[in-house]
Amino acid sequence: MTRRDRQIFWLLFLAAFLVTTYVLRDVLLPFVAGMAVAYLLDPVVDRLERVKVGRTLATTIVLLTFFVVTIGILLLLLPLLQTQVEQFAKSVPSYVELIRGRVGPMVQELMSGFDQGAAVNKLPDLAGSALSWIGNLFGKLLSGGAWLANVVSILVITPIVSFYLLRDWDKMVASIDGWLPREQAGAIRAQMQAIDQTLAAFVRGQGTVCLILGVFYAIGLSLAGLNFGLVIGLFAGLISFVPFVGSTLGAILSVGLAAAQFDSWQPVAIVAAIFVVGQVIEGNFLTPNLVGEAVGLHPVWVIFALLAGGALFGFLGVLLAVPIAAVIGVLTRFALEHYLASPLHLHGIPPPDDAPDRAEFDDHKH
Repeated sequence: MTRRDRQIFWLLFLAAFLVTTYVLRDVLLPFVAGMAVAYLLDPVVDRLERVKVGRTLATTIVLLTFFVVTIGILLLLLPLLQTQVEQFAKSVPSYVELIRGRVGPMVQELMSGFDQGAAVNKLPDLAGSALSWIGNLFGKLLSGGAWLANVVSILVITPIVSFYLLRDWDKMVASIDGWLPREQAGAIRAQMQAIDQTLAAFVRGQGTVCLILGVFYAIGLSLAGLNFGLVIGLFAGLISFVPFVGSTLGAILSVGLAAAQFDSWQPVAIVAAIFVVGQVIEGNFLTPNLVGEAVGLHPVWVIFALLAGGALFGFLGVLLAVPIAAVIGVLTRFALEHYLASPLHLHGIPPPDDAPDRAEFDDHKH
């Protein structure tokens, strides 16, 4: 088989994989979730194996603990969250009217010297429409049949998929390694190791950061006396894996609700200070220690991947966006590194001392 034939084969394989994923996107969610759980918990099972616990028993212990804790938390929080979300959706129009009555005159006074009265008058309506849409969206997500079907499928199918994948994880890795093209096996293993390190640093680290921020915002806003502080705080923390979006959206919602709820500006300042403190903690302590700088995923690249994945595959695409972005990022850096050391880039100029050795790359192929 020539090099051109191999390239055509892998391009056709990639196209078939993408088409299959797109066609089956509505039923893949519990399987992708099960794979994610198995990937996250595999190091824990490996540690139990090292202390002479059988793989099947270790898998059972780890999964039972994980799902019992997760389901227990959901059973405690979901009724309260659903109630708060539905009340929030119903309360949005009244909050918009309160904000319009308090902030509208100040905005019109500030803009009185400009011929923009019509635009200013439309701002409260636009804000009201946006808040109403967000509230209705959350209400539908927590009360609709599609959401219930997804939750049931995850609760029933995901544990089964997770068990079998986690129990046979090492065997599957060994089998896939045996399928690799022998000439490129070394280079592929090196890149898969880099991808695994990137995913481990980002998914496990960023997931911990989001959980800590969600708990911090929820407790802080609730103690500040903000209505719906629990749901807004958890929402702001859990979507903090999208750079700048979680904290910004949470701060806007919280400060807006505080301005409508409280008669003085002191509680509003306290609510704003909670998000400022959260960002200081995240930027100076959580992210540097839990995620690190070696992830190699630029915030713009993460945002683009999430938007593209959501547009193409819906919620499944959002789940797969960061892993795929990590894979593409690692492979792109690998290709760029060798392109910069190749004659195609240098045109006869000797490569720099820190360039990758071509002979070393060729050794990966043998």
